[in-house]
Amino acid sequence: MDLKNQIYERKSCRKYLDDEIDMTPIHEFMSSVNPLISEISYSYKILTKDEVSLKTRWRAPYYLAIYSEKKENYGLNVGFIFQQLSLYMQSLNIGSCWVGMGSVKEKSPEFMILISFGKSNDLKRDIGEFKRKSLSKISDMEDENLKSAQLAPSAVNSQPWYFKHTDEGYDVFKVKHNIVKRKILGKWNDIDIGIALAHLYVSNEDTFQFEFKNKSDIKGYTYIGSLKI
Repeated sequence: MDLKNQIYERKSCRKYLDDEIDMTPIHEFMSSVNPLISEISYSYKILTKDEVSLKTRWRAPYYLAIYSEKKENYGLNVGFIFQQLSLYMQSLNIGSCWVGMGSVKEKSPEFMILISFGKSNDLKRDIGEFKRKSLSKISDMEDENLKSAQLAPSAVNSQPWYFKHTDEGYDVFKVKHNIVKRKILGKWNDIDIGIALAHLYVSNEDTFQFEFKNKSDIKGYTYIGSLKI
């Protein structure tokens, strides 16, 4: 299954139709999806808009509620797994959007985040419509191999990832926000980086490798892990 092309067309969808969706392909895809960290357990539920609490002005017919074991780097794992699903749904003409401003009415300590989804006539955009930092702003040098990460969605388009070239590939970093931005974005930025890593995985499925090493932070950024593509 080639999801790479979806990266260059996908948009965060906020306009939905009320059409019913056959959930079978979604469940089948999730049964074989690749995690970033296999030791962390996770799960999901498909809910209706009546089963979630939202602070968004728009609504979708369906919501994917994501749950995770709270182990180290679980946010990375969640973003990595479920962005693959988002790209897959896009290939089925199902729009989706990560929803930070929402929760489930049936409370759970393992609840992480929602993804809205549904059929839509507003699914795709041209590459020129993406508003993103330049490649030179997300890395220590401009590198077209990072294009798919550049296009990844993130909370309020904060794009908190930074890549530093090494002899083996890249070290991956997360921006250090000030106290105000940390309060707003801190809980989502690990998910954001997992989303960017999912784009790099989908674009380099046969060669992608990610591991955690004992490396230092750099000015303005926290070390997350090391990557080969």
